[in-house]
This record gives sequence, C-alpha cells and structure tokens, in this order.
Amino acid sequence: MPRWWWVLTSRSWVEVPINVYVLEHRDGVVLFDAGMDPAIATDPNYVSSAIGRFFLRRLFRLHIGPDDSLTKNLETLGFTPGDVRKVIVSHLHFDHVGGIADVPQAELLVSRDEWRQLSDPHPERDFILRDHIELSSAKWHQIDFAPTRDPLFAPFGGCYDVMGDRSMTLLPTPGHTPGSISMLVRTEGFPPLLFVGDLTYEVDLLLKDQVPRTGDEAQLRSSFAKVRALKEKLPDLVILPAHDSAATKALRAAVHSTGCSMSALGH
Repeated sequence: MPRWWWVLTSRSWVEVPINVYVLEHRDGVVLFDAGMDPAIATDPNYVSSAIGRFFLRRLFRLHIGPDDSLTKNLETLGFTPGDVRKVIVSHLHFDHVGGIADVPQAELLVSRDEWRQLSDPHPERDFILRDHIELSSAKWHQIDFAPTRDPLFAPFGGCYDVMGDRSMTLLPTPGHTPGSISMLVRTEGFPPLLFVGDLTYEVDLLLKDQVPRTGDEAQLRSSFAKVRALKEKLPDLVILPAHDSAATKALRAAVHSTGCSMSALGH
C-alpha cells in the first residue's frame, strides 16, 4: 500500500512509549535520543509548515505534558541538563530530537546521510522539523563511519567510536530513514546493549524479519539481517528499540542481573 494512502485512510491507533536512554560515562552523561518536546502538544505554531501540521494531526495523538520534558525527566534520575556531554540522535524525527534545546552544551551526533534530508524541499513531510533542529545553540556533529576489520562491525560497513574507548560504538542501520544509526554499548558489568531507535518497533519483529510499513523495505531487511548476525555473535545481546513497551523491562532485567545501574526515560 502506498505510504500516503495508508496515512490518509488508517483508522486504528497504537499507543507506544518514547524511550530516551541515559548512560553515565566517566567523561559525562550520554543520551541515546532526546525525546519529544511537550510544547508540540500545546503550541499550535510548533510546526511551522501547514503540510507538517496536517500530517502531524492526521497520524499522531500526543499524550505529553510539561513534566515529560527532558529536563524534568533527567532530574528524576538525579542529573541536570548540564551533565549531558553528548546526545546520539538515532534519526531526525521530531520525537527523537525534541529535547535538544534543553542541552545546548551537548555535542549532538547524527549520521551525515541523515543530515542530508534537511536539504530536501519539504523534510516536514517525513516528520523532520527543521525549525527545531537547526537551532543556533545546537552543536551538531555529522559523523562518518570508519572502515573496520573487527568481525563484529565489518558487516555494517563501518563504525564510529563515541567516547574513544570502544565502550559505545555507532553503527549504520538505515531503513526507517536513510541515515538511521544504532549504538552498541559494551562495558564491564553489563551484557552488551544495542540501542536501535526506530529500526524496529518490537524486538520480536526484528528477530522474525517482520519489517514495518514505513521506511525502505530493502534497507530494513538488510539492517535486520546485520543485527540478527550481531546477536548470533553476542548471544546475550539486549536489543532496545525506542518505542517498544517491553524495552524498559528488558533493560531493567539486564541491569538487575549485574547489580549495576543504567536508565531509560519514557513519555
């Protein structure tokens, strides 16, 4: 079914969380994604484009309030926005970049392929809101993936070392968007964790090779296969999507088994 026909004719609604993952590194706090800005639900001009407003109203019903801001959620974990050193942006959709204004000092890492979408005439049709991305305070850094001979990462065509100590490694996993990225976290005391953004909405769907309707099917299947191959090499790998209601429970179970701490924020 063509994408826009599905958008215009769909009548069913599915409630999903928006997970933001908070990782405490010795060099500062790192976020995987930045969630959604509560203002999107109250400010009628938050989306400046009429096309964007139409599709936002047609496709989403937003349940978010002032206490769901990135700042408020960080405070519940004992952090302040000033503690955040880096934000890994899995992709540029509005529900993954909404909190970047709260952390103006943080380096915002995005793939170069993802950033290119801002050059399209109407990126808001794909829920990329330029007004809330190209902020004067935002410290964007477009990353390129370095070739590697590491057998874990070679199938992905490259990787990027976030902190310079191989504890957090970014991998290209296009499909949901052309430049979507995932992050593998490997650190003592934890099972390996793979944060995949919107590559899949449920882990079981990825493992069964059931791709979502949105995105590029060929790219999704290719990225799915690479992630499944990674899990074969790392059997205890915990895969954590952004909108999987079971992800927080899976993370807590993994953390509880080690006695260590790591957190997920959710709207």
